[in-house]
Parts: sequence; structure tokens; C-alpha cells
Amino acid sequence: MDDESPGVPGFRTWRGIYLFVFGCFVVVVVLLALFSRVFA
Repeated sequence: MDDESPGVPGFRTWRGIYLFVFGCFVVVVVLLALFSRVFA
């Protein structure tokens, strides 16, 4: 395993960064789906 710290404030592990980015992606997809229904 890679024990190197990512050097990003607020994140101690690379896994935390990956989960944050994936969570942002999911939120954006959900918002796009909602907005497409509302403004269609």
C-alpha cells in the first residue's frame, strides 16, 4: 500500500480524496437529472 500523504489540506489519505471526488460527481449527476426534469 502507498502510505504517502496526498498533501491536500483536509485530507489525510488518497482514499478520502477519491471518495470526495466521487461524491461530488454523484451530486452533479443528480442535480443535472433534477434540473432537466424541472426545466424541460
